[in-house]
Amino acid sequence: MAAWAPLVPFAKERLGIQEAALGTLLLCLGAGSIVTMPLAGILTSRLGCRRVLILSVLLICLTLPMLAQVSSVFWLGLVLFFFGGGMGALDCTMNIQAIILERARGQTMMSGFHGLYSVGGVVGAGGVSGLLSLGMTPWNATLTVAAAIAVLLALSAPYYLPYGGRSSGPAFALAKGVVLFIGVLCFILFLTEGAVLDWSAVFLTDVRGMSPAHAGLGYAAFAATMTVGRLTGDRFVRRVGSKTTVIGGSLLAATGLALATLIPSWPVALLGYALVGVGCSNIVPVMFSLAGKQNEMPESIAVPAITTMGYAGVLLGPAFIGFVAHATNLAIALLILAALLLGVAASARMLKMLG
Repeated sequence: MAAWAPLVPFAKERLGIQEAALGTLLLCLGAGSIVTMPLAGILTSRLGCRRVLILSVLLICLTLPMLAQVSSVFWLGLVLFFFGGGMGALDCTMNIQAIILERARGQTMMSGFHGLYSVGGVVGAGGVSGLLSLGMTPWNATLTVAAAIAVLLALSAPYYLPYGGRSSGPAFALAKGVVLFIGVLCFILFLTEGAVLDWSAVFLTDVRGMSPAHAGLGYAAFAATMTVGRLTGDRFVRRVGSKTTVIGGSLLAATGLALATLIPSWPVALLGYALVGVGCSNIVPVMFSLAGKQNEMPESIAVPAITTMGYAGVLLGPAFIGFVAHATNLAIALLILAALLLGVAASARMLKMLG
């Protein structure tokens, strides 16, 4: 997914489209993911994690290079749909396998898994930006990434679980009460992550005048600090408390986004995106912990509902950023996002379960 971030400015330039059209294309990626997420849960319970993971990764390897090559809006939208479908199925299935492994080991492992997901963000965005800086074309760079993923798939596939998780309980339920409130906060946090993924490179290229070959460094800075934050997050939250983590983290993220948007300097912008990453890193894990403490909805229903709202932010939110940027400008759209993060900080006091 992170390998797509440095390609966004190239796609925008290749097709000659504006922010609103790009936002519509990004909806295709989100639509593909939303379609396959519930299907992946069903397929995993019937076919096992291994088969669904292999099929998902192969679909990603097939479509990623095409994102750097297709030159019409229709075909790019179609490829983004299937690319998003592969990502959605992969995301759902690997979390199911992670839950099974965690249960079998009888110890907490999820933070480490998500931390390594962030490592992938650093390697994906930074690696593609590095290849482009060395003079590779986007086509050759994505072929290199796809080949590396295929090798890793061949090495790891024998260790995937041949069975899936428990299929009891509804796959989706409408959130209510505190679960709805937590879901809205997760929507804002995931929206922030999606905005940095899909729009940081465009902002650095179009507004800050950065070379497209280096513009992926914005997301790389964000992903790097989020990785460190997640890998050290459990100890940090235990030390300062959940409420301080949410309030301080959202204030830090809002400050970073404001710096990146308002200060006319690309090094300051990179620093700002780094602050967004460290600020956001531990808020969502705290929110999912709260989902297990609330009593309004069973955990088996509350967690899928919150997850759906969160992914709606990361998948559909960036398209909204594009529409707002078209009506005003990209800087105003990102500042609106910073204001929403301030709202997260203010609303933390309303979550009485926070320690």
